[in-house]
Amino acid sequence: MESLQLAISNLTSPAVLAFVLGVGLVLLKSSLQIPNQIFDFLSIYLLLAIGIKGGVSLNTTPVSEVWLPALVSIGVGVVIPIAVFFSLKLLTPLSRVDRGALSAHYGSTSLVTFTAGLVFVESAGLKVEGYMPSLLAVMEVPGIVIGILLAKGLSKDGSVAAALGEIFSSKSVILLVGGILIGLASGPTGYEKVEPFFGGIFGGLLTIFLLQLGIQAGSSLKDARQAGFGLVVFSIVFPLVVGSLGVVLAHSIGLGQGGSAVFGLLCASASYIAAPAAVKLSLPEAKGGVCISASLGMTFPVNLVIGIPLLTWLAGVIDA
Repeated sequence: MESLQLAISNLTSPAVLAFVLGVGLVLLKSSLQIPNQIFDFLSIYLLLAIGIKGGVSLNTTPVSEVWLPALVSIGVGVVIPIAVFFSLKLLTPLSRVDRGALSAHYGSTSLVTFTAGLVFVESAGLKVEGYMPSLLAVMEVPGIVIGILLAKGLSKDGSVAAALGEIFSSKSVILLVGGILIGLASGPTGYEKVEPFFGGIFGGLLTIFLLQLGIQAGSSLKDARQAGFGLVVFSIVFPLVVGSLGVVLAHSIGLGQGGSAVFGLLCASASYIAAPAAVKLSLPEAKGGVCISASLGMTFPVNLVIGIPLLTWLAGVIDA
């Protein structure tokens, strides 16, 4: 019963319903779009808000509690893209370059999946370790780098270094890391002054953001046909399997139910902000539409609707 209640609670949350509405608008051939300037502002707001909140928590967290989860996160960021690359080889006719590009997307992380999961878990009354946004930042880079290396094989044309520059100078990394540093420096006392903006209205702005993501996801689904049924199976099943393993791994290193669920979501998520920019630079021949269709059009809604309550429930079972 508890798992059913979690699922219903997630499905009826304003953020998820807004995403569904966005997909529905595409199916109804509506021309509604959130203006680009507003969407860019919402992206900046979410990245900075998550970073600052994480930095404030880090301000009061001993280093001894953070180093092991950070090390594990780096390891996960290396292993997942390798698993993606060879799974896609078995399931799809995609080329090496396209499999590497998808590996970069799935090896990296999704801020919005993380945020939606964090809001859900905290609304369920579960405690989440304050350093989780730092793990999000740590996991952002390794998966992209490994994915590009897998795509290139033994090639040594130097574009990996260029891709690294693109990653570290990207909006998502700069704002997330910058927010963590701001929160770390200002601490709880400084955060109190901006909490009404970065905390009080967070859920409402996330809902508007997800409406536009729903529109983008609905628009990208047509590209999935290029890779066949195997990509559909992968995009749905792989994240749930990896996410479940992530929950078990997080519990084994001492994270609580809330932290384990969120860590599992980080493992299950796929990037559609940082990874596309890096892949476009380093792998221009890759089919970007297929990558976005898989990560945003299929995996993101699966995580949003099924993954969040499933992994939260699993974390509770393990933690019991």
